[in-house]
Amino acid sequence: MKKLHVFNYWDRQQAGLIKEILANEGIQCALRNDQLSSAVGEIPFIECCPELWVIDDEAFPRAQMFLKAWLENDISMLDSWVCPVCGEFCEGQFGACWSCGVLRE
Repeated sequence: MKKLHVFNYWDRQQAGLIKEILANEGIQCALRNDQLSSAVGEIPFIECCPELWVIDDEAFPRAQMFLKAWLENDISMLDSWVCPVCGEFCEGQFGACWSCGVLRE
């Protein structure tokens, strides 16, 4: 079993999502420390960070590939855009205009 990634303690949901993505690819993982965020202050915060572990060492390189692709394509980093049809301002995470439904180019 190998540690794939340590998340910030406020990224618990992202850790669970990536665990599910890897499970759908046939890569079994264990999520450790995912319930310790409420213990911050009682124990050191660094000990409360969720950790994603790959159970099968042979699947570890594939898991690294999927994790890297996920982190590089983080939708929160996309630029905002203006709809070419109706001129509405749309935030980067939207793939279609919320006003008229036109797909982002």
